[in-house]
Amino acid sequence: MTGPVPVRGTAGPVLPRRSWSVVLAVAAGLVTETAFPGRSWWPMASVGVAVLLLALRRDSARWGFVVGLLYGLAFFAPHVWWANEAVGQPIGWVALSVFQALYLGGFGAAWVWVRRGGWVRRHAWLQVVAAAVLWVAVEQLRGRWPFGGFPWGSLAFSQTDSPLLRLAPLGGEPLVTGTVVAVGALLAAFVTRATTRRAGAAGLSLLVAVAVVLLPVLVPLSTGAESGTLRVGAVQGNVPTQGAEAMSQARQVVANHAAGTRSLLEQVDPGELDLVLWPESASDIDPRTDADVAAVVDGAARAVAAPILLGTQRFSPGLRYNDYILWEPGSGADPTVQYTKQRPVPFGEYMPYREFFRRLTPVVDRITTDMVAGTGQAMIQVDIERLRRSVPIATAICFEVAYDDLIREGVLSGGELIVIPTNNASFGLTQESTQQLAMSRFRAAEHGRAVVQVSTVGVSALIGPDGGVLDTTGLFTAEQMVAELPLRVSLTPADRLGEWPGLAITVLGVVLLVAGFVRRRPHRNRPPQARESAHPAGT
Repeated sequence: MTGPVPVRGTAGPVLPRRSWSVVLAVAAGLVTETAFPGRSWWPMASVGVAVLLLALRRDSARWGFVVGLLYGLAFFAPHVWWANEAVGQPIGWVALSVFQALYLGGFGAAWVWVRRGGWVRRHAWLQVVAAAVLWVAVEQLRGRWPFGGFPWGSLAFSQTDSPLLRLAPLGGEPLVTGTVVAVGALLAAFVTRATTRRAGAAGLSLLVAVAVVLLPVLVPLSTGAESGTLRVGAVQGNVPTQGAEAMSQARQVVANHAAGTRSLLEQVDPGELDLVLWPESASDIDPRTDADVAAVVDGAARAVAAPILLGTQRFSPGLRYNDYILWEPGSGADPTVQYTKQRPVPFGEYMPYREFFRRLTPVVDRITTDMVAGTGQAMIQVDIERLRRSVPIATAICFEVAYDDLIREGVLSGGELIVIPTNNASFGLTQESTQQLAMSRFRAAEHGRAVVQVSTVGVSALIGPDGGVLDTTGLFTAEQMVAELPLRVSLTPADRLGEWPGLAITVLGVVLLVAGFVRRRPHRNRPPQARESAHPAGT
């Protein structure tokens, strides 16, 4: 394999041959994935972006798309490997990986156009900003379209152990992701300038990159209780067997969670807890309609003398709903306290365009009854006897933790605590549950709220308002956690700004793209070796 070829007669950076661009793109994707759970080597997110930008130095939008696509495949294939575990066949995993990688291919092509713009081409600092803006704009699109989007793999979720997490309450995902990319662009600039013997400029790029990463340490985070505390017990009951078939053993799952609830009495006395939290699908047989299941749930609630929030399924002819309901000991389900999942997972909980996709694979008919989206606020009100008031709790079920707008809605509606009930039984021993935990940690810091992620099989966790993990469980274990969590009412700047940062960055990205496309220079008559960018970040 040949190495980089210098561009004769120019003072610009050395351009890699296309074969090296391919190697760099694949390596960049693999490196970026190591920033996420289970490794969680958070600096690798910026390093991966830097390597990608180095791979994108050739001034060809078509080649930029290929490079970005290869990067996306190398990143998403291992990142969403859990999709193969859930489906049992590779078609879902491959389709999801390829489709998400197309967005990164779009980034590669768009970046080639953007850097051709006059201002971007002439100003090194603007090139760094433009790379960050364009990446965030692509992430915003990927997280919203089609079928509601797929925010999984946002670079912000890789930074839960990084100083950059402290930026989450200031600007949410757009600010954290943009900062990760900006640091990557600065690292790429360092490499490019060092290889072209511009030691001073290279040192400056590295110094700024380090400063950008470390300065957020100075951002203060408030974690104290503002409206009292809530004494909660979280029950991870486990399932009889691992894998998707466990969903058919619903009665045993209910019994497991009831037993786990009674095990809380090894840590607390009856009546000491304000609320017990069960996960999504803790009772897939609806206790509101099944007397035997109702007796099991009520027995557990009576034993601890505390209400239980639990996940169940509600069916109507040809449709089903994913509900999170409140069960009061002795009186049963409170019809006024219920949250219904608003973002069912396409191809996982419902099948869009079923007839079309059935022609491609019979796997689509594993979803026998489509899940329907709920409406209303992502928040429930629970009367807490000890506090003598109703406590609003922001609630999102399972994959909904990835959607910033949904949880923000619950917090803005008054949510003082965030609860994420989830069911990870279908994903086996993959990293899906720890990826979801990283999202819950990010939401805690973003909104300044304590978070409880409670799963049927793990990983469950109690998380402080700064994103720190207070307690956690294993995977495919039966465990319980008890804590007194702070209730908070103040809003972060990210809460107040809402969708505006993402919208503004998306619009700016479109403006940069249009400007670069309009101002593109002719290259057809130039030799391939001379088609280089003046971008000091190596792109």
